Amino acid sequence: MPRTTRGSTAQKRRAKMQSFASGARGAHSTLSRVIAQEIRRALASAHRDRVRQKRDFRRLWITRLNGVIRKNAVFNSYSQLIYNLYKEQLVLNRKMLAQMAISNKNCLYTIYSYLK
Repeated sequence: MPRTTRGSTAQKRRAKMQSFASGARGAHSTLSRVIAQEIRRALASAHRDRVRQKRDFRRLWITRLNGVIRKNAVFNSYSQLIYNLYKEQLVLNRKMLAQMAISNKNCLYTIYSYLK
């Protein structure tokens, strides 16, 4: 009886894992167990950092808005601006407000005059 080779599924899985770790050095690109650990760690970091990136951008927009508001004496603070926007039911997100504050200050003054 001829000898059969086995493990084609496992070999395909390991080859797929190695394609993920193609840029790594040493054991991190050759040993299956280490590659699997690195992939798990990389995917966890990617997920965590996607959430963190959203948080960081929101902080950046708030900081930009607060700086422009205080510098130009539009409002006393960022929180008052947001409170008045919600009170008047103006739906503008922080990203758009920060973009307007930096590129077109006249638009921010128009919003300010509407809120008063």
